[in-house]
Amino acid sequence: MKEKIEFTLNGKNVSVELEKSKKLLWVLRTHFSLAGTKYGCGEGYCGSCTVLVDNSAIRSCATTIGEVAGKNVITIEGLAEGEKLHPVQQAFVDHDALQCGYCTPGMIMNAVGLLNEKPSPTRKDIITGMEDNLCRCGAHNRILDAIESAATAMQNSK
Repeated sequence: MKEKIEFTLNGKNVSVELEKSKKLLWVLRTHFSLAGTKYGCGEGYCGSCTVLVDNSAIRSCATTIGEVAGKNVITIEGLAEGEKLHPVQQAFVDHDALQCGYCTPGMIMNAVGLLNEKPSPTRKDIITGMEDNLCRCGAHNRILDAIESAATAMQNSK
């Protein structure tokens, strides 16, 4: 049965009329044309579909649209402020922390969620926090360096 579901998406109040069991990933991609959130494994294991819900990183392929009713959802498209990249996005650019780029949106969103929870993480915290986001290209060390750099930049901007 379809229901009206309202939530905030990238700073805008939105609503959809869908079955509550629809996966958030597909709602973002098909109803809002936000293709930055990627389909990877479809089971919540790889992290390609990571978005923020109320500032925490979640797997959108394993989250229903009903679960985000009344909440704040941020996708990779909503992370930057205008032309100014989020510090994590900028650090990924500065550290060349990508190759093919397929995992990058999920990596960035998971890193932002991690830094929201632990603003001053150790290298071990970053490794642990990112271990469930997979990159087949092998850019993991540059990704870890980028997250360390972003954490420092975010602390220095406060």
